[in-house]
Amino acid sequence: MSQKRELEKLTGLDNLFGDEVEQSLSDSTLPLSQIILPASQPRRYFDPEKLKSLADSIKEVGLLEPIVVRQIEENKYELIAGERRLKACKIAGSERISVVIIECDDKQARKLRLVENLQREELNTWEETIGILELLTHELEKDQEGIVSLLYQMNNESKGNSNHNVMVSEEALAIQRIFLQIGKISWESFVSNRLPLLKLPSDIQAVLEQGQIEYTKSKEIARIKDNEKRQNILKKAIEENLSLSVIKELVGDILQIQSESKPQSPQQQNKERTSKIYKALIKSKIWDDEKKVKKVNRLFDQIEALLEEKKEDAS
Repeated sequence: MSQKRELEKLTGLDNLFGDEVEQSLSDSTLPLSQIILPASQPRRYFDPEKLKSLADSIKEVGLLEPIVVRQIEENKYELIAGERRLKACKIAGSERISVVIIECDDKQARKLRLVENLQREELNTWEETIGILELLTHELEKDQEGIVSLLYQMNNESKGNSNHNVMVSEEALAIQRIFLQIGKISWESFVSNRLPLLKLPSDIQAVLEQGQIEYTKSKEIARIKDNEKRQNILKKAIEENLSLSVIKELVGDILQIQSESKPQSPQQQNKERTSKIYKALIKSKIWDDEKKVKKVNRLFDQIEALLEEKKEDAS
């Protein structure tokens, strides 16, 4: 088995690396005290219960899959892949850990971490979205704002709403290639279903990052603009594991109350008044009274004259 395939086996990496990672590999064990986390680590949240479960398993049968590290100075190694396993070994009280030591520079190490992070099966929607954005910023050497802007430009052009020819640019082609290689989601679906996550309120983003609620439920709750009411519903949805249909009903009730209590503008009041008068006239018995019908017709004539004046002013 080649060195490259061995690394893929250990870290779950795919062909995103091309021929970049043909590095020397060596199996070993290291003291946990010699392994440090990088300054920028893609993984953000670890479920405490799952960590404890893994730690218990390590105590019983040992670590089944080594972590991947690189040496940065004498007796100091930087983690590349396996932060969850590293944390669980610390909880289990291990003094040493099985490692695969590779040789790579800073840029390759960051890419390895980003892609390994994206290959995890338990990745939640928020983590996956941020992970893909970080990989794109790394590969295209643009900031997140620039990547998001480019994705929206690509989306507009693909729908015929733009003629800037962004889709044939090197950056757009690179984005399409990366999404094909990731294989989890198309770039079009990412724009439609994942970029809106970045616009959600911070309290919604926080529970998404921790995997406490599904994206579809959080998006519905985010429709509530009142912070206190939104947080109450969010807490209730998580604690009681409410279904999406129940959440929609609760959110709908809150939005309906807010809509009814919101002061109407004069224009809205006039439109509502006109609608009520029209409905009342249709149902009224006034049409059986000839004198009243004549009065109504005179009012109609005045209204029509006003409408004609409006047309003349606009022309």
